[in-house]
Amino acid sequence: MQFSQLINTLQQGSSGLQDHHLAGDPDLVGGASIEQAKANQLSFLEKGNSLTTELSRTDAGAVLLPAQDDLRALAEKRGLAWAVLKDPRLAFAEALELLHPRPRPKPGIHPTAVIEDQVQIGDGVSIGPHVFIGEGCRIGAQSVIHPGVVLYNDVVVGEANELHANAVLHPGSRLGLQCVVHSNAVVGSEGFGFVPTANGWRKMPQTGLVILEDGVEVGCGSTIDRPSVGETRIGAGTKIDNLVQIGHGVKTGKGCALASQVGIAGGALLGDGVILAGQVGVANRAVIGDRAIASSKSGIHGEVAAGEVVSGYPAIPNRLWLRCSAAFNKLPDMAKSLRSLKREASQ
Repeated sequence: MQFSQLINTLQQGSSGLQDHHLAGDPDLVGGASIEQAKANQLSFLEKGNSLTTELSRTDAGAVLLPAQDDLRALAEKRGLAWAVLKDPRLAFAEALELLHPRPRPKPGIHPTAVIEDQVQIGDGVSIGPHVFIGEGCRIGAQSVIHPGVVLYNDVVVGEANELHANAVLHPGSRLGLQCVVHSNAVVGSEGFGFVPTANGWRKMPQTGLVILEDGVEVGCGSTIDRPSVGETRIGAGTKIDNLVQIGHGVKTGKGCALASQVGIAGGALLGDGVILAGQVGVANRAVIGDRAIASSKSGIHGEVAAGEVVSGYPAIPNRLWLRCSAAFNKLPDMAKSLRSLKREASQ
């Protein structure tokens, strides 16, 4: 794709194109990092990078830049095509979609797929090899179901969903519009519900629903459990990384981001825009307010206020945790001083 064609499309996007220079109008075949880009590739810089150094060394054919006059001048001096945007990173994401369009299987049902009775399939659906679709399922128009996917009975998949190879959706799973479930993810598996008795654990039947609202993405190997009654609900636009466990009865708000190995116990409530970094643990029935952030390996046992940033185990406000971490390294010397003071006081 010519850089000029790309610019015309970016003008219609949401990344805020402000200015551009075509130079030789390079023919771009893909994108790459600023350090690795070649003459036929697009790259970008955003504020916070060592900008002039990286731009002076790059072999990229075209670059997307923040609004800095020195960067424009340097790019032009080096003969690079460039564009200045309000959000170069967002523009790069939009550009990659154009440079690397995702292949879409042709609509149709592969002959090895097994489809039970009373299944409703919308227009333009693609169902790949060795897919199993149980009784009473509904598949919305333009959805793609890749090889080996299993839909148990009574699963509803909305329009324009994509279920990748070997994903499994259990009974009572409900997907909205434009959701993505990646390979080996499991939606609607039984929640971990058991009642202690004198004779051991009595299983609590898990009869509830799992609801993924519009635009939810579930990473590879992640699991979302259904509850005994009621629902587990993942809010619209929420993005779930690989290897995340979401327990029964959890409810998240819209636009949350859950990084790899996050574990959320049953009944926890997350507000809108919550960010949980890698390996964060959330205890049973914990409550996390809107736009709160938990840094990696935090353990949340109670309530986190809206907008709060927490760290540590148990999680405390991030600034306090930083102070505690700084003091931790000094504990041996502090203990030595304390022992010395005790000896002096006892003499």
